[in-house]
Amino acid sequence: MSFAGSYRSGEVDFLLTRLQARAQTFTDVAAKERLIQSGQRHYSQMLSPEAVPSQRYMDLFEQACRANNARMAADCLRLAALIADRRDGPITLVSLARAGTPVGVVVARLLRETFGRQAVHYSVSIVRDRGIDAAALRHILASGHAPASIVFVDGWTGKGVIARELARSVSAFNAAQDTCIDHGLYVLSDLAGAAACAASGEDYLIPSSILNATVSGLVSRTVLDERIGPDDFHGCVFYEQFAPHDQSQRFVDALVALAPASVPDAQPLDARAAAVRSRGYLEAALARHGIQDVNLVKPGIGEATRVLLRRVPRLLVLRRAGHAEVAHLELLAQEKQVPVVIDPELPYHAVSLIRSASDA
Repeated sequence: MSFAGSYRSGEVDFLLTRLQARAQTFTDVAAKERLIQSGQRHYSQMLSPEAVPSQRYMDLFEQACRANNARMAADCLRLAALIADRRDGPITLVSLARAGTPVGVVVARLLRETFGRQAVHYSVSIVRDRGIDAAALRHILASGHAPASIVFVDGWTGKGVIARELARSVSAFNAAQDTCIDHGLYVLSDLAGAAACAASGEDYLIPSSILNATVSGLVSRTVLDERIGPDDFHGCVFYEQFAPHDQSQRFVDALVALAPASVPDAQPLDARAAAVRSRGYLEAALARHGIQDVNLVKPGIGEATRVLLRRVPRLLVLRRAGHAEVAHLELLAQEKQVPVVIDPELPYHAVSLIRSASDA
C-alpha cells in the first residue's frame, strides 16, 4: 500500500513496502561494507541504522539552505518548465527514492501551481544491478496513467550509473509489458552527461543531499531483500521516531516559496563534454589511487556526502578547503577521521573514495 511519508497527502505516494524496524533489519556500516565488497550480499539487501543529525551538523544544513535554496528552487522551476514543454496532457512524475523525492514534490507543485498542469507524483525504488521496481511501474499503469505521461526525476547524476540502470531496466519492462515508457532521467544537476534533461550541469550543494530520512519524508534508503516478493514493492523503513526533527515538509515549502516568478533562462548543457570529463576523471582516479572497482569512486558533492554518511570512506578529495559548498563534508571527515586531500584540478567540488575491503 502506498503512503505519503511525512509529506502532506497528495504530494507523493511512496510505492514502497514498509518493513518493521527490528534490530536484525540493520547492519553496521563496517560489516555492510565487507559483505558488499566480498559479494556475499548486495548493498540493497542491507540497511545501516540512521541517527538524528547533531546540532552542529544541522547548523551546516541551515547554512546550506540559506546559501543555495534559491538556486535549487530556480532549478526546480526550470526543470518543471522543461517537463511541461516536453509532455502534453496530465503528467505522472516518478521520482527515484530518496534523493529524487524532495525534487519530485517541489516540481509537481510547480507544475500544478505555476504551469496549471495536472500532475501526480509517485516515488519508487531503483537499485543498481537490479533495476527499477517493476511492481511499482505496473501499479502506476494499472492506476490509469498513460505510459507517455511518465517522467522519471532524480536529484543529480554522479557517474551516471542510475541513469543507465533506469534506461536498461525500463527498456526491459517495456519489452515484457508491451508498453512504451520513456526511460529518460530528468535531474537538477547532471555531472555525468547521462540524463535526458537537466536544469544544470554544475556541481553545487543541493541542500537536501546533506540529510538522510529527515529531509526525505522520514523514509529510509530502499531495500530489496528476501522479504520482498516479485509482486511486492521494494521495501523501506519509516523512521516515525524522527518526526520531531523532520525537515521534509518545511524544506519543500521553502523551495516552492522561493521559486522565481518567471522561468530562469536555461544554460545550454554540453552533455557530451560532461560525459568526456566524467570518463577522464574516473580513469585518472582509478590509476592514481590504485583502485580496481569504479564503484569505489563517488564524484560530486551529493555522492561524496552519501559515502561519508553511510559507507566506509577511504579519502575525501576537495577542490578547495574551506569552501561553503563542502563545509558539511569537512565536518563529517573530521568526525569520522577521514583523510582529506586538496586537488585544485578536480573537475568537481568533491569526490569521496570508498575504502576497499582488501585494505581493511
